[in-house]
Amino acid sequence: MSHHLSERAERTPPSGIRRFFEIAEEMEDVVSLGVGEPDFSAPWPARKAAIEALERGQTSYTSNRGRRDLREAISTHATRYGHDYDAEEEILVTTGVSEAMDLAMRALVDPGDVVAVAEPAYISYGPDASFSGGEVLPVPTEASEEFRLTYDALERAGAERADVLVFCYPNNPTGATMDATHLAEVAEFAREHDLFVLADEVYAALTYEGEHDSIATQRGMRERTVVFNGFSKAYAMTGLRLGYAMGPPEVVDAMNRIHQYTMLSAPTTAQAAALEALESCDDAVADMREQYDRRRRFVLSRFREMGLDCFEAQGAFYVFPSVPGDDEAFAEELLREAEVAVVPGRVFGDGGEGHVRVSYARSLPELREAMDRIEAFLADY
Repeated sequence: MSHHLSERAERTPPSGIRRFFEIAEEMEDVVSLGVGEPDFSAPWPARKAAIEALERGQTSYTSNRGRRDLREAISTHATRYGHDYDAEEEILVTTGVSEAMDLAMRALVDPGDVVAVAEPAYISYGPDASFSGGEVLPVPTEASEEFRLTYDALERAGAERADVLVFCYPNNPTGATMDATHLAEVAEFAREHDLFVLADEVYAALTYEGEHDSIATQRGMRERTVVFNGFSKAYAMTGLRLGYAMGPPEVVDAMNRIHQYTMLSAPTTAQAAALEALESCDDAVADMREQYDRRRRFVLSRFREMGLDCFEAQGAFYVFPSVPGDDEAFAEELLREAEVAVVPGRVFGDGGEGHVRVSYARSLPELREAMDRIEAFLADY
């Protein structure tokens, strides 16, 4: 029996990150710096809340939009970044930020619409746009500009013809951040050319220098922006799959209508954990951020000692050093010969070539071992 796959499915490539994981899984002594996942467990109060929810038999659907008390807690939490979103009409709880991004694309993008993606970028944005029939327009950012999105970069890429602009700051994979001054340039471009913005801010709490700034707080941007955040990174809750979106009521309502036919509602147990996380886990987040910061400084220092050019990443838990030669060949040889897994920069789009993504969401002893192996590998490379 033959199976007819859709053209959309046929042209979707496998994840470039996953291929390296699969190779690493076949090896015995690999130190993996490839995975974008905290090495911490979720804070105990959040785990306890999930357990208690199960013990109480809370295993049914919630409101499609998510528990009302959780949306109110999200609304309160978001004020620390200067946001003011109504819990009833402007917040949607989703199954991870990935679902929220997919919903937004499907709510905003028609076939033929142009979706500008600031690159290097998290690997799902392009496919999400394509699944909605959109045309992806890469907007490369430059190492010389610390991978910040600028007005000039948008202009060079021809983003004035775009309908939607997508970016992630603090950035995966570079660790770059954007301050209010730089965001003002992007906001100006978006207003001038009537772009709607999808701002993935899931790493907002992992900002090491200064405070996180959101484009939605720029003049005239709240009504043309959806902000995404979640619990996977800051609260080490990747497996619980809980995210949320905040935006204009009509857009959130459209996203919710699609959500009703796909997920119905986010996992009930995870919502209980998320509520507790927002109410009582600030200290745990601060402790994890402090440890990530210590690791960040260590990894940056070691790469610079090795002679690899690496700008000072100030957010998320990645650094993005330049490597000699072809980044994919470098990553593959490093994995096979030194048994250290990193991700080639080209996986993340234009601007990523010549770099590798290194996650420092590992313990300091593991990072020391990995850095020693990379240094020895480079000596003969």
